Amino acid sequence: MNFRGRGNRDELDINLIPLIDVLLVILIFLAATTSFAKFTQLKVTLPEASAAQDMPAALEVAVSQDGRYALNGTLIDVSTPAEIADTLRQAAAGKTEPMIIINADAQATHQSVINVMEAARLAGIGRVNFAAQTSR
Repeated sequence: MNFRGRGNRDELDINLIPLIDVLLVILIFLAATTSFAKFTQLKVTLPEASAAQDMPAALEVAVSQDGRYALNGTLIDVSTPAEIADTLRQAAAGKTEPMIIINADAQATHQSVINVMEAARLAGIGRVNFAAQTSR
C-alpha cells in the first residue's frame, strides 16, 4: 500500500477576503451606533449646605388604606376636601409658610390623596410634599 503516490492533492487554503469584508462591516456598524458620553462641559462648583437648617413647621397628614385621615397623628373625621381644608387652616393658624407632608398608604386610593392636595389648595397652603419609604 503506497499512500504517498496518490495523485495530485489540492492544497486547502482559507480565503480571507470575505472574512475581512464581514469584519469591516461589523466595525462600521459599531462605529455608527456607538454613543460617546460627553463629560462635563461646564465646570460647576456646587454650593455646600449644612444639615442643621431650620425646617418650617410641617403638618403631617396621613391617609389610610380605607380613606381615613389623620393630622399630626390625630384621627380627624372628615371626608370632603372642604372639611379637610378647614382642619388644615385651624392647624396652620399662626405658622408662617406652613408645609404639608402627605404620608399615604401604598394601597390608599388616588382620590384620597387628591382630596388632601385639593384641601391644601383651598386652605392656601402651597407647599405639599410626599413621604416615601426607601426599599431595603
